[in-house]
Amino acid sequence: MAKRFLSTRRKLLRGAAATIAAAAAPFTIGSRGLAQAGLQPVNMQLGWITGGNQIGEVVAKRLGYFEQEKINFAIQAGGPNIDGVAIVASGRYEVGQVSSSPSLMLAASQGIPVTCFAVGAQQHPYAFFSLPRAPIRTPKDMIGRKIGVQATGQILLAALLRKNGIPDDQVQKVIIGSDMTPLMTGQVDAVTGWITNTTALKVLGNDYIALRLWDCGVRLYALPYYATTDTLTQKADLIAGFLRAAGRGWAYAKANPEKAVDLLVQEYPNLVRADELVAAPIMFDVEFTARTKDHGWGSFDSAVWEAQIDQYDELKQFQAGKPKLDQVMTTKILDMTENDRPKIG
Repeated sequence: MAKRFLSTRRKLLRGAAATIAAAAAPFTIGSRGLAQAGLQPVNMQLGWITGGNQIGEVVAKRLGYFEQEKINFAIQAGGPNIDGVAIVASGRYEVGQVSSSPSLMLAASQGIPVTCFAVGAQQHPYAFFSLPRAPIRTPKDMIGRKIGVQATGQILLAALLRKNGIPDDQVQKVIIGSDMTPLMTGQVDAVTGWITNTTALKVLGNDYIALRLWDCGVRLYALPYYATTDTLTQKADLIAGFLRAAGRGWAYAKANPEKAVDLLVQEYPNLVRADELVAAPIMFDVEFTARTKDHGWGSFDSAVWEAQIDQYDELKQFQAGKPKLDQVMTTKILDMTENDRPKIG
């Protein structure tokens, strides 16, 4: 899940040059043409392969919302060997999006000059999945059980246990891969993943139990948008235009899910339409909440950020020191677009 930044800022930025070469060509999804007259480029670097999590941006691109903001928009897909934060920090691309907020907290701790300016998923879709034969419906149900997590997800299990007062030695942690096989074969009592990943979850049938990390008191954000401090200062109007267009795309997708999925599959023919039709409403439920109804799509709560920083500090995750809140996030772009972002719950 969240990529841990164990290297220093200097090492990361040195590595970015090599990473950029790998990132640029094979995964680029551009808008109409490369350099359109009068349009400013905005490339959004991802930390993973592109899919349904970007349905709003794809819709905005396909319907011309970015062009109306004088933006030539492109999504740059990530992958296991692509350090998206380092690429954006190096100035290669204008904005980025990571899967989870801890990546940006850890980057800030390392002195990497990137800052969150908006949030996609208001409630993180990460969950622990179990089956009716051995259901795990609350954190206490994990006691005495085998919990399968990816290596990068160990800290999330540790955070959940600490938050709920469960000693580490009362839960057996098993490192697994990204598929659901260990749960199906009985090797573990729960596996982890995103509730939006309906393609992977199909093998569990229809009666699986999902215990969300958010509901267990570990409140992380998913799909935060970020840019360098220089970009947010020098190109604030451009980033505000990006956020307005993306917000319109997400609002259209929520109101027209089937049409939005069709646009998504046109953009990425490798996706399965039936799976995306199931996943889209789940995504919308975490993208649009009571908060977005009051404060608009893309907004976030500074108190949630502060709690995240405190949790990770208690778990001794900041090797270079606890970051300050204003290093991690800024409301500047949200304030600039306050009246333009859709208020939908």
